[in-house]
Amino acid sequence: MTHHQEDEKLIIANCSGFFGDRFSAAKEMVEGGRIDVLTGDYLAELTMAILFKMKSKAPDRGYVPTFLKQMEQIMGQCLEKEIRVVTNAGGLNPKALADALQKVADSLGLKPKIAYIEGDDLMPRLSELQEKGELFTHLDKGISLKDARAKPISANAYTGGWGIAKALEQGADIVVTGRVSDASLVTGPSAWKFGWKIDDWDKLAGAVAAGHIIECGTQATGGNYSFIEEIPSFKNMGFPIACMHEDGSCIITKHPGTGGLVSTGTVTAQLMYEIREPNYLNPDVIASFDTLTLTQKGPDRVLVSGAKGAPPTETTKVCLNIFGGFKNTMTVVLTGLDIKKKAEIVEQNLFDSLGGKKIFLKTDVSLVRIDKKNPETNEEASAHLRITVIDSDPKKAGKLFSSKVVEMALANIPGFTLTSPPTDASPAIIHWPALIPVSHIRQKVFVDGQEIIIEPPVFDSKPPVIEPRQANFSDVPQGKTTQIPLGRLFATRSGDKGGNANLGIWTKTLESFAFLTNFLTTEKLKELLPDMKEFEIERYDFPNLYALNFYIKGVLGDGVAASTRVDPQAKTLGEYLRSKIVDIPENCIG
Repeated sequence: MTHHQEDEKLIIANCSGFFGDRFSAAKEMVEGGRIDVLTGDYLAELTMAILFKMKSKAPDRGYVPTFLKQMEQIMGQCLEKEIRVVTNAGGLNPKALADALQKVADSLGLKPKIAYIEGDDLMPRLSELQEKGELFTHLDKGISLKDARAKPISANAYTGGWGIAKALEQGADIVVTGRVSDASLVTGPSAWKFGWKIDDWDKLAGAVAAGHIIECGTQATGGNYSFIEEIPSFKNMGFPIACMHEDGSCIITKHPGTGGLVSTGTVTAQLMYEIREPNYLNPDVIASFDTLTLTQKGPDRVLVSGAKGAPPTETTKVCLNIFGGFKNTMTVVLTGLDIKKKAEIVEQNLFDSLGGKKIFLKTDVSLVRIDKKNPETNEEASAHLRITVIDSDPKKAGKLFSSKVVEMALANIPGFTLTSPPTDASPAIIHWPALIPVSHIRQKVFVDGQEIIIEPPVFDSKPPVIEPRQANFSDVPQGKTTQIPLGRLFATRSGDKGGNANLGIWTKTLESFAFLTNFLTTEKLKELLPDMKEFEIERYDFPNLYALNFYIKGVLGDGVAASTRVDPQAKTLGEYLRSKIVDIPENCIG
C-alpha cells in the first residue's frame, strides 16, 4: 500500500463512553496501535446534572476532571505522534477545561494548541429566548417551561461537528467542547480531514453512523452484548476504532491483542442503542440507519457502508435539567407467607406515622416479587418493598422519612428488615427535552486568542419526509413450533432517551427476522411484558439489520435522575424480553 493510499483514511479511536468509564483507556488507545484522532464521550444526560453540582460548588469547575488526569498521562505522546484529541469533556465549562489543560501542558513543558468551543449553553439566554417566543415545550408532555413553573439548572443545545472541523483546520491539537451531539466527535474530524462540504449528506450520514457506533466505548466491541458465548474474552475489552474513508464508509475495529469482539452482531447491537426511528436526527444531517450495510471483513473488522443522508431539520434538541426536589428510597425486605398483606401493613403504617402520602410532592411504592414457592434458601423466600418519596424539603425526604421506616423495626410485620440504614435524600433532576430553531445557535470556536463564529447553515431544500420502511415478507416461517426463550435466537439492546426507553431486537437470518416481524407487534410486546402495558409504544423496522426497535414512551418518568424504577436507564429491558418463552417455528431455529 502506498503512503498516499494509507493517508486516505482517518483512524478515530474512542476512549470513553461515559463519565466514570475505564480510566486507563486513553493511554491504551494511544499506545495500542496507529490512531489519528482520540475522542472521548463523557456527557450522558445524567452527567450534566453531576457537572452542575460541581460547578455550583466551584465556578471554575463543571468539566470532567478525569479527562484532565488522562491528558496528564498522554499529552506528550499525542503531540509526538500527531494524534488530535477531540472531546466533549468540557461539559458545562469548556473554557475552564481548556485553561486547566494549558496548566498541565505548561507543567509538562509542552506546547499544544488548545481550542475550545462554546455556544451550546443557553442558560444565560433563557429569559431572552422566552421573550422572543421560544416556549421550550417538553417534547413528550407538551407543556411549556413557563406553564410548568419549572426551575432549570442547565440548558444545553445539541450542536454539530462544524465547530470541531474549524478548530482542527486552525491547527488545534486538542479540541474541547460542551454539549455537541455524540456523533459530532466523528463528523467534525472527518469533515476536516476529507474536506467535506456542508451538504455532503451521504458522507456526513456515514460519519454519524460511525460516531453512534463508537460513542459508547466497548458497547460496540462486545460489552453489554446479548450473545455472551460469542465473546472470546471480557478481559481488557478493546475500545472501538472507526477507520473513516472519504466516501463516509468506515471499518469498525479495535486494537490487536485486546478482549471483546467486533462483529456485524456487536455493531448492530450498538446501532440499535438509544434510537427511535430509522432516521437518526443529528444537527448536521439526518442519517437513515435503514440504509446501512454491515459486512464482516475479517476478524474484528466490520465495514459500515451505504449510508444515505438528508438535510437536518430546522430545529435542534435542547437538554434542560430541572430541579425536581429531593428523592429518597428505602427498601423493606418481606419474607415468607402473606407477602402482599405484609406490604400493605408496612405501607399503611409508614405513611400514617408520617402524616399521609399527601405531605410529599410524589410517592412511589412498588412490590418487587423475587420470592419463590417452597424456597431453598432464605433469600429465595424474600420480596422487596421499595418506597420512594420526592419533596422540595431535603429534610422531609431525607432522614425524617428514612428514620420513620427504621422506627417500625420492632413494631410491625414479622421478619422486618431493611436493605440499608436510614439514608439522606439526593437531588431529583428532571430531564426536560425541548426543541429550538437552529437560527438561535452560534458555535464559537476559541483558538490562538481569536474567536471564530460558526453561522448556522441555511438550506434551500426542505428536508425530505422519509417514511419508516415496512418490511414485507411473503413467506413467514410456518410449520411445527417449539418453545424456547426468545433470547436463544434474538439479541437485544435497550437504553434511555430521557423519560422514554428504547428496546432494539435483532437476529441473524432472514427466516428468523421474517418470523420476528410478523410475531412481535406492539400488542404482543405488551402481552410478553405486562408491566409495559400502560405505556404508548412505537415500533420501527430495520430490515437491513434484521432488527426492530420499540420506543416506549414515559416508562422512565422524568428521566434517569428522577426515575423511581429499579433500573432507571432501562439497561435490563432487553434481557427481560429475551427471557420470555415463546413458540418459534423449528425451521427458524436451524
